[in-house]
Amino acid sequence: MLTVKLKPRHRLFCFSVKGHVKMLRLALTVTSMTLFIIAQAPEPYIVVTGFEVTVAFFFIVLYILRLDQLIDCIFWPLLDIINSVVTAVFMVVISVLALIPETTTYIVLGGVFGLVASVLCIADGALIYRKLLFNPSGPYQKSAVHDKLVL
Repeated sequence: MLTVKLKPRHRLFCFSVKGHVKMLRLALTVTSMTLFIIAQAPEPYIVVTGFEVTVAFFFIVLYILRLDQLIDCIFWPLLDIINSVVTAVFMVVISVLALIPETTTYIVLGGVFGLVASVLCIADGALIYRKLLFNPSGPYQKSAVHDKLVL
């Protein structure tokens, strides 16, 4: 039986660290939105979390179908970093607003899940930013051209 081993650059998005972080972020945001809906929280809580769910789902589908390589007129990593930062800011604001007043248990749980999702947004942006660095360190480290030996 022939076993095909994929090269690291051909590894599927679902099995990468970035994929796991993005999908966990989506799951936590969906949980937060669901708890806000159940608790009949104010509409901005539901609208902001719903918008973040939609955008996160869009990026996951984009990366799974490899559309980021097909549509190369847009610099997708920069757009993804901007999305992560904006999402983190909005989710922190919504979560803190949900946690401040004395409200129902579901709204408090939605706020807690929103705060955890915002931490994952920051981690997602950091992973993408680290990959974009010209001189990366860690798992994305590449050898520089001037380091090659010329004989």
